[in-house]
Amino acid sequence: MHRHIEWDAPGSASVIQHYAQDPNLDPTPNTGDILSARYKGCVVRIDVRSYRDDDAVSIGDVVAIIDSHGNRLDSHDKLQIGDTVRLPDDKRAMEPSSEE
Repeated sequence: MHRHIEWDAPGSASVIQHYAQDPNLDPTPNTGDILSARYKGCVVRIDVRSYRDDDAVSIGDVVAIIDSHGNRLDSHDKLQIGDTVRLPDDKRAMEPSSEE
């Protein structure tokens, strides 16, 4: 079973918006891909186990939680390394640049 997470809105880091600029790119995740999202100010990386095309959701395991200072955490609020989560495409985020 997966843990329900209220992901932060990706804002200008939206993967969907990025791919919309070039229709030749395929944003569909595959098993084994590592996706990023934002959760309560942290970057969360998810290892995709499956993708549900009908509702545009990746299901995978949390493999990293990184705070705003670049520190890796074992947990943050309700989320911890190893949790299985659902990540909707509209919540996927680009990794922050080193200036952010």
